[in-house]
Amino acid sequence: MKLGVIGCGKMGRALLEGILSKKIVSPEQVLVYDTYTEAVDCLVRELGVKAAAGNNQVVEGSDTILLCIKPQGFPEMLESLDGATDRLLISIAAGIRIANIEAAINKQHRIIRVMPNTPALVGKGASAFALGSTATQADAEITRELLGAVGYVTEVAEELLDPVTALSGSGPAYIFAMIEAMVAAAVDLGLDEKTALDLAAHTVSGAAELVLQTGDSPTLLRKNVTSPNGTTFAALESLNQNQFNSVIHDAMKAAYDRSIELGA
Repeated sequence: MKLGVIGCGKMGRALLEGILSKKIVSPEQVLVYDTYTEAVDCLVRELGVKAAAGNNQVVEGSDTILLCIKPQGFPEMLESLDGATDRLLISIAAGIRIANIEAAINKQHRIIRVMPNTPALVGKGASAFALGSTATQADAEITRELLGAVGYVTEVAEELLDPVTALSGSGPAYIFAMIEAMVAAAVDLGLDEKTALDLAAHTVSGAAELVLQTGDSPTLLRKNVTSPNGTTFAALESLNQNQFNSVIHDAMKAAYDRSIELGA
């Protein structure tokens, strides 16, 4: 595979580092470009990949291209993809619909749209992708392999990428907010901030790993750690009284609605 990367920011770099670490491609098979030349120079120097002179050169020299451009710069980037045709373009731009990408390039390339999330930066991402109208199952397998290099990946219909955005795309921020609140409460109760942060972060990580490794439902795991009239019972009663489930639901619905608006 000859891999191209357009956009060398944090997510582009994270994907590339994961792909190279899994030896899916070798550095000499990778061509990168970004209008921010320092980001390109850094990847060339540290990862051994090759730099392109522009977006068009990336497409000419690659058969699969990761489009890691922010939504506001995406239309201009698409306009520069002249010359070569029938490449696999994998877009991680939030809110940019497949139909809009295909229309902009006159269906000259196959499109796959991905919703990744920021834990990909540490190899713990959760990504979902949807196939464009001309993308093949072989393209889907390539996408699984590339995104799988930085975490979990699954395929969904494009209309489900809006709820995916509300769940895993925006989800890390909900967890960060939860950790912030737990740390603030622990400090108020007497712990120093570093100890509170370490305990909170490891607690969240451990709880998630318990769900993944045991295969048990969160409901069962919650019940297993909740003794009648114990400390956890008291905490959960407080959460219920404050409509915890409704707060999470409303937050995700707001993210879902905004995702639909951005793609309109």
